Amino acid sequence: MKTKILLAEDDPDFGMILKQYLELEDFEVAWFQNPEDIVSLLHTDFPFHIGILDIMMPSIDGFSLAKMILKEKNNFPLLFLTAKNQKIDRLMGLKIGADDYIAKPCDPEELVLRIRNILKRTQPAIPLQIKIGDYSLDTEKLLLSHPQGNVRLTVREQELLLYLLKHNGTMIKRDDILDNLWETNDYFTGRSLDVFISRLRKYFLNDPKIKIQSLRGIGFEVDFPVT
Repeated sequence: MKTKILLAEDDPDFGMILKQYLELEDFEVAWFQNPEDIVSLLHTDFPFHIGILDIMMPSIDGFSLAKMILKEKNNFPLLFLTAKNQKIDRLMGLKIGADDYIAKPCDPEELVLRIRNILKRTQPAIPLQIKIGDYSLDTEKLLLSHPQGNVRLTVREQELLLYLLKHNGTMIKRDDILDNLWETNDYFTGRSLDVFISRLRKYFLNDPKIKIQSLRGIGFEVDFPVT
């Protein structure tokens, strides 16, 4: 699953350069020249892993935009771009809750390094062992264990299982799963998702407390007794 970057940069030339370079580094970039377009997304699923905000933007400056984002998305990782490189900018950004800043024009390689370092610090590590009802999942070995037998998961099966666990007890939209794990949404990937869901149901048959329920036309609702 690619890291999704929210890029707020009103300079069309610099924004395009950043977007293209980050995509070459295998990031997925949503570039916004108008920060007001980002505000309208704050009450949605907001599928981003990190934000890169230019400080000097029209209508809404980077600091104000950061405050709006963090009010709705607590602890969302942010990196500021500043052209002035002044001490007051750096202090203000850190006070608001930014994880880092970099002066423009920036070295793209340094920017990528800073992004990866922020993600390492802020993204929780996947536990090596997860207890799911009567089952135990070893995420390093991709091994789902049960007293009546073990199953070696594929990478995709484990990715889907971890995504469902992350959204345990909530309604999970099909489109969100496809966009986050398959990074595409068409008939064939939809059918592939159904196959993987059927496999997971089969793997968990030995514990009736575990439920993966289909919601017609919407997605799924899961109940995993995790300890």
